[in-house]
Amino acid sequence: MVAIVFDLDGTLVQSSPDIHHALNNMLVKNGYDELSLEVVTSFIGNGVPKLVERAMIASDITLTDVSHAQLVKQFSDFYAVNPVGKSYLFDGVLQALEKLAAAGHKLAICTNKPFDMTVKVLDGLNISDLFDAVIGGDSLPVNKPDPAMLFKVLEMLEVKDCIYIGDSEIDASTAENAGQPFFIYTEGYSKIPFCEMVTEAKFSHFDDLCGLIEKHITV
Repeated sequence: MVAIVFDLDGTLVQSSPDIHHALNNMLVKNGYDELSLEVVTSFIGNGVPKLVERAMIASDITLTDVSHAQLVKQFSDFYAVNPVGKSYLFDGVLQALEKLAAAGHKLAICTNKPFDMTVKVLDGLNISDLFDAVIGGDSLPVNKPDPAMLFKVLEMLEVKDCIYIGDSEIDASTAENAGQPFFIYTEGYSKIPFCEMVTEAKFSHFDDLCGLIEKHITV
C-alpha cells in the first residue's frame, strides 16, 4: 500500500480560529490592535516564526531578532494553553483516515507547525494513533517547501514514495520538489489559484479522498 502523508493546518484541521485567538492575545498584551480572522488566516503556512513576523509587519511592530523571538515565545505560550479550543477536523477527515489506515496505508504528518504544537493538536483531536510518523517545522533545520522534510518522513516510514496531501502552494511545491504526487484539498488556506500549482488531483470533501487514492494507485 502506498504511504499517505498529510499537511495539518488547513488540510486536516480548521485551526485558524485558535491561531487567531493566540495571535491576538499576543498583540493585545503588547498594546496593539487585534487582527481579523481573515488576515491571520492569510499568514498561516510557513511556520510560527513567519506567522509572527507577518503579524508584526501588519501591526507596524519594529522587527528585530530580539523582538521577534520574544513575540514568537509569547504566541507559542498562548497557543499551547489550548490549541484545539476552537479547532476541528474538516468534514469527513476522521472517516477517511480510519478507512485508509484499515486498508493498510501508512499515514504521516508533514507540517511547518512546530512538532510539540502538532502533537498537542493531534492528541486534542484524538487522531494521534492513526499516524505512523510526524514531522514538524522545527524537526529539521529547514521548512517546507524544502523537500528534506518530506524525504525525512519517507525515511521514517521506510518507504520511497508517497502521496502528499495539502491545501496550499507551499505543499504543492514541497511535493514537486520531492518528486511526489500531490493531491490538494481545495477548502484550506491556499493563497494562489489552484491552476498555478502542479497537482495530481483536487478534492473539496474528504468523502472523495479514498476513491481518488484508489484511482491513482490502479492507473
